[in-house]
Amino acid sequence: MADGPAFASSSLPRHLVRGAAGFGALAGSVLLLPAAGPISLLLAPVGLLALRGCPMCWTIGLVQTVSMGRLRRSCTDDGRCELTTAGAAKADPADGRRPTWVTADD
Repeated sequence: MADGPAFASSSLPRHLVRGAAGFGALAGSVLLLPAAGPISLLLAPVGLLALRGCPMCWTIGLVQTVSMGRLRRSCTDDGRCELTTAGAAKADPADGRRPTWVTADD
């Protein structure tokens, strides 16, 4: 299992800038088609690169970036997992739960 979220960025502003650049380049590649011709389609790979391959992956990353440090998934040894807020996960570490994703501020 990975140490952290797979699609999240290090900060929300950075993620939003990547999204603006990616979606802007994708929209520009289509909207500039009548004016610039097929040359405008060269913006499409730039947009996909900024979005790291797909718009849905960027959206999932946005949700992970926003929730990073706020939500914790805890699992017991019997395989039962639950999602709690960061304060609840820190409250009682000796209750048998082990956090599967911990941020640097812990």
